[in-house]
Amino acid sequence: MAEIMKYTREGFAKLKEEYEFRSKEERERIKLAIAEARSFGDLSENAEYDEARNEQAKNEARIKELEELIQHAEVVDDIPHDSETIGLGSTVKVEKNGQTVEYKIVGSNEADPFMNMISDMSPVGKSLVGAKKGSTVVVETPKGAVSMKILDVYKA
Repeated sequence: MAEIMKYTREGFAKLKEEYEFRSKEERERIKLAIAEARSFGDLSENAEYDEARNEQAKNEARIKELEELIQHAEVVDDIPHDSETIGLGSTVKVEKNGQTVEYKIVGSNEADPFMNMISDMSPVGKSLVGAKKGSTVVVETPKGAVSMKILDVYKA
């Protein structure tokens, strides 16, 4: 049995959007590319045909993965009713090491540290979830403890 994964409404909508695109538009585009490559003749030495078939296999594998993710997704509205408490889906402005940083707390499959979207299961996410605006949390990182003052909490 697959593990249940938490998603924000936004993250779940993106999953479904990618599934719809890949199972309809992308599948059809690849089908046409295969048909065109077949028209070039001998399939044993047809690089276009091989490439289109490889692309088809990758797309079908991703479709299966998306189906599994969607089937085992739990959409969580974990945002506390209290607008100053951090939960899944919250955007948080913190001060750490003298700099102001903004994070969005998301499910682990949605996390993208380059976009400051951090998992609720990461060390920073775990420390922030449940904390309130104005409080300070200490996060244990591989480089040592980091103190973060919560400046603001926004709801999606």
